[in-house]
Amino acid sequence: MPNLTLTYPLLAALSAVLLPFAGFLLSIALGKKARHGTVAIVAISLSLLAAGYAFAQVWGHDPIHVRWHWFTIGQHAFHVGLLLDNAAVLMLLLVCLIALPVHAYSFAYMKGDPGIHRYWAYLSLFCFAMLGLVVADNLLLMYIFWELVGFASYLLIGFWYTRDAAAHANKKAFIINRVGDIGFLVGIAMVYSSVGTLDVQALFGPQGVFAAPAGADIPAANGKGTVTAGWLTVAGFAFFLGAMAKSAQFPFHVWLPDAMEGPTSVSSLIHAATMVAAGVFLLARVFPLFNEAMLLVIATTGTITAFVAAYFALTQYDIKKILAFSTISQLGFMMSGIGIGMYHIALFHLVTHAFFKCLLFLAAGAIIHEMQHMKEKHGLAIDPQDIRNMGGLRKRMPITFATMLIASLALVGFPLTAGYLSKDALLVHAFEWAALQRGPVSAIPYVLAIVSILTSFYIFRLLAKVFFARPAAILANKGVSAHEAPRQMLVPMVFLAFCSLFPLFTFNPLNDGQVWLLQGIAAELPTLPPLRLLHLLVPILATITTIIVAVVVWRWYIRGHYPLNTTGALYRLSERQGYVNELYGAAIVRPLLKLSALLWWTDRHVVDGIINGIAAAGRALAGITTWIDRHIVDGAVRLVGKLAWGAGNVLRRSQTGRVQQYLALVFFIILLILLYLIFAQA
Repeated sequence: MPNLTLTYPLLAALSAVLLPFAGFLLSIALGKKARHGTVAIVAISLSLLAAGYAFAQVWGHDPIHVRWHWFTIGQHAFHVGLLLDNAAVLMLLLVCLIALPVHAYSFAYMKGDPGIHRYWAYLSLFCFAMLGLVVADNLLLMYIFWELVGFASYLLIGFWYTRDAAAHANKKAFIINRVGDIGFLVGIAMVYSSVGTLDVQALFGPQGVFAAPAGADIPAANGKGTVTAGWLTVAGFAFFLGAMAKSAQFPFHVWLPDAMEGPTSVSSLIHAATMVAAGVFLLARVFPLFNEAMLLVIATTGTITAFVAAYFALTQYDIKKILAFSTISQLGFMMSGIGIGMYHIALFHLVTHAFFKCLLFLAAGAIIHEMQHMKEKHGLAIDPQDIRNMGGLRKRMPITFATMLIASLALVGFPLTAGYLSKDALLVHAFEWAALQRGPVSAIPYVLAIVSILTSFYIFRLLAKVFFARPAAILANKGVSAHEAPRQMLVPMVFLAFCSLFPLFTFNPLNDGQVWLLQGIAAELPTLPPLRLLHLLVPILATITTIIVAVVVWRWYIRGHYPLNTTGALYRLSERQGYVNELYGAAIVRPLLKLSALLWWTDRHVVDGIINGIAAAGRALAGITTWIDRHIVDGAVRLVGKLAWGAGNVLRRSQTGRVQQYLALVFFIILLILLYLIFAQA
């Protein structure tokens, strides 16, 4: 009799993955009849129920792993299966828990769009890809779903493909992610060629190949020798390259702000629990592979990304781009957490960030939705995403303001929010880690603390200009009025606002040590030597600086005492996003275009010239051959024919039928013979 305690969670997890795929297939089959999204919403709702059951059965228990034979190459058999451990079921539940409000929100937000039937199909495919990624039990299967996530995001970012900006944005995202995907694929090849398996549990589980203590030898697959430290560093960097592109780490971050060309509801899903989260989840999955050198690279890259993105967000005016750079910065925080060895805290911050960042985007979508409505209704010449065209929306959209305020406080890590628990936990552990380091890397927690201050500034600046500042001149007209978003958009936002507060994770709002999520993931991780003073000092200082920043923002953007020079070099550097796009254009895009032009000229004039020359020579040779065939070969044939005709004509005329002529001819021949004999004997 099968073990039902294992079978039911496996069936639930498999159902959670396949239901969105079934929704995708059915939406495709229905075509334009699937405009209302009923199929997609029902599919993700059932998927959430299945994921919740799987989470309840697996969380805190031994992992469940099942696999089936997939294919065989030579003597090497490959398997496909499911791995349900705490991290997998947590992500499974998180993706569904974020996707359902996004689906419900989209029902009103995307209403009336002519391509809405495609939207529902793409959204279901996107969820299926991410859900498959988190429960895959081997690296090859993870890679397949990894690529499918990228493909689905390509479709969604370019959903409004008739817009040039959207078409360029999805191509940009697709190409940059392909660079990272090559790294992921190389990492898979290195692991398999050296260790001989792709099974995640066998590689990175508690008893896996790479779970050996630091400094211990890792045997090679052929039984000869061991895996060297240099190999570990290169393989680890290959996997990190994949995560850098997918999770938009510097300098591969440039695709994510441009990805805002897709629908805002799509942005909320991409930035919260799907595409950008895939890179962090991958590094957490393969964490035992990273040696100390590679962890320092990850921590340094994450810190640089967090700082650079926060700096760029300070001067942006597009509300979605501010939030996009915020996501990049927070992903840098998570990467830093992985680099200091605390991947469980990185995953915790990933979960809390998913809720409040999804809420920030949905609230921004509600604002943009209303601004677009006012633009069309009153014929206003405004950009509905530019915060300079807003102001005073706090009283006109109170629920949107309240929910966005909660999400913003969670982003800055203010007490009583979920972000306070995860962000301060990451900062505290970063300082504890730095106490054991030497050299420049010990500055990482201080840079992250500065990033935390910058985060407070740019998100409070956004709140000030959108909700508190004097309404823009174009909106000051009494005939122009904004209204609250529809109920179908507000309910998901209120739900996410609750999830952004502390009760979802612990009953103690000021102590991350009692968070159930951390206790479930960190069972096998080593702990850093605790510095008790930091656990008190860091949260207090962070909260005080947040309040100070809020006061500064109030004076600058609401009271109008703005002291900075907006034409300065540092301001322009932030506003132009560090000129990274221009640098890519000068160093990569334009040289490639010139190389393409050179190759086109070479193809047109050299390659085609050679081919055309050969063709001309062939035609000339064919002409000569034709002349020879026509005048010599055919002439000789015709000559033989004429000779035969002439001889035949002579013989034909000798046949007259007259006996006298025949006797004369015989007499003439006999005479010739006699003469020959006479003269021959003489």
